[in-house]
Amino acid sequence: MRFRTLGHSGLKLSVIGLGSWLTYGNTVDDGTTRAVVLRAWERGINFIDTANIYAKGAAEIALAPVLRELKRDALVLATKVYFPMGDTENERGLSRKHIRDQAHHSLRRLGVDYIDLYQCHRYDDATPLEETCEAMNDLIRAGHVLYWGVSEWNADQIAAAVNLCRGRGWAVPISNQPQYSALYRRIEARVLPASERYGIGNVVWSPIAMGILTGKYTDAKRPPADSRAAGSEAQWMEDYMTQPILDAVQKLKPVAEKAGCTLGQLALAWVLREPAVTSAIVGATKLSHVDENAAAADLDIDPALFEEVNRILEPVLPNDPILA
Repeated sequence: MRFRTLGHSGLKLSVIGLGSWLTYGNTVDDGTTRAVVLRAWERGINFIDTANIYAKGAAEIALAPVLRELKRDALVLATKVYFPMGDTENERGLSRKHIRDQAHHSLRRLGVDYIDLYQCHRYDDATPLEETCEAMNDLIRAGHVLYWGVSEWNADQIAAAVNLCRGRGWAVPISNQPQYSALYRRIEARVLPASERYGIGNVVWSPIAMGILTGKYTDAKRPPADSRAAGSEAQWMEDYMTQPILDAVQKLKPVAEKAGCTLGQLALAWVLREPAVTSAIVGATKLSHVDENAAAADLDIDPALFEEVNRILEPVLPNDPILA
């Protein structure tokens, strides 16, 4: 396993992280959760990502028992706050109250004394940025959180937060968690350059595009019966489940063969080619998924093959707007 430093900090993350969206506490039983997390740990993955909103707290609860089996000093545990966790007005957003309340709820659900990385899951237009940044700084000063970051913030929002914190002497955000893959590139124009400028490390989600980049889908109208695209999660894949995209992914097979890896590993290596990316967060429901994903960390692929990936995929990319 290889490691990279997260932004302008001393925190080192495995370049492959283990995510928990749509899986633990939801579609994956406790026994499988334990087995997968332990295998990830054995393969050198030290970064586990979750969020309070994942299965409305159940993902954090499902992770808690196995986290107790890991060496806490070596683990980098991340969770997030923003989305509604109840029906009342103050149970959402990035107000001081919601951040403070949810940090303590996450600590309780996860069964830990502190959160390594606490991230603002989206930007909150209804709350002053000063309030959000100071609340994060207070959690850090109190020892409940070690580092803080953001998720899906645009370049201007990231710059504003960093500059505000620097000016006030508060703890500066060190991470961003955006969606990024060879099929979803809207952060490249402004967010990634801003990340490098302001010392932000990106821990990206969906680097294999919900499984599309593994090549297991060939017919947009007839996904495998046991696949994500055939179930309740299909809504998240609509932009990718087009025949032109699936056909283009199949054309990547010779590129993966040249690189000596699977299509999924090629997709992870493509994301990690970017210096502003610290870690690629991948979900796993089987031990084989963990093994394949972890092995991608050790690949050294000719950059010319990444250009070949771009040549094949760019004509069929979804028309995503640039994330300003």
